[in-house]
Amino acid sequence: MRFFYPKPVKRNTLPGMLLGLWLLSPGAVVASYSDSPQARAFVDKMVGEGFDRSYVEQLLSDAQRQDSIIKAISRPAERVKSWGEYRDIFIQPKRIERGVAFWKEHADTLQRASDTYGVPAEIIVAIIGVETHYGRITGNYRVLDALATLAFDYPPRGAFFEGQLRELLYLLREEPLEVASLKGSYAGAMGFGQFIPSSYRNYAVDFDGDGKRDILTNPVDAIGSVANYFKRHGWSAGAPVTVRAEVSAGADPAQFNGSLKPEISVEQWRQRGVRPTVPVAADTQATAMRLEINQGEEYWLGLPNFYVITRYNHSHLYAMAVYQLSQAIRDQWQQS
Repeated sequence: MRFFYPKPVKRNTLPGMLLGLWLLSPGAVVASYSDSPQARAFVDKMVGEGFDRSYVEQLLSDAQRQDSIIKAISRPAERVKSWGEYRDIFIQPKRIERGVAFWKEHADTLQRASDTYGVPAEIIVAIIGVETHYGRITGNYRVLDALATLAFDYPPRGAFFEGQLRELLYLLREEPLEVASLKGSYAGAMGFGQFIPSSYRNYAVDFDGDGKRDILTNPVDAIGSVANYFKRHGWSAGAPVTVRAEVSAGADPAQFNGSLKPEISVEQWRQRGVRPTVPVAADTQATAMRLEINQGEEYWLGLPNFYVITRYNHSHLYAMAVYQLSQAIRDQWQQS
């Protein structure tokens, strides 16, 4: 069997022998995952895929459970805010101005990414603006801690994050990354565009041709990678994203904010009392949204490109924030 030997882990925890003898008092926080049954099963799985057992065990003994991660993932902003509140977080003058400045600084790269992948520059800029405020806030959690905590101590999504922990091991084998200093969000997302390990492996690109896919510190690679992500998820160049809608008095309120995937044609929505306020091809698939604002409600039809944005984050509020921020940045860019 061929074994993979990624770079050694820098350890800052108790030696393995002491960890094995350490007795936890009731309610104590687990210091590492050396003795976790789930972690041991994970080690066996990775050994079965060709990784060296001692390396994986050492990696997990260095992983630290973080209760703040579990608290953070249990209360995402989308669950507690109306559209009006959510919008105010992202559609702000400073974020728009910084988006224009980012566009000016990387205009050539953004144009090349748009030409290569068919994704508008403003959408790329807006994603990076929403995710990390243009690289200013990329996360302070160690990615190893985040993924181990959620894989082994967050049952609602444990299987998903165990999969991401697996992807991290492969990523460490493929890219020149130092796991001890690799930081990101509470969900293990990294870099300008906040890619989880599977996205890093599958969609990151070497857009400056230096032989490395660096989305952590290299905005050129990050721009190309975000555009590639959108293209690979079905972005249609030149197609609309979302349009406002008018709703008949008798329209069924239960038909709004359902599936994010557009599965009903615009013509069918017309028959249901939901009409776009601008011309849209009758056979275009759409999903209907009702958004709460301070002054009442807004109605929108999300089109296939809107759905592509939700593949980045499965929330219609997130996708709408990205879209509206992109339009505000584009408008100010054109005026500058």
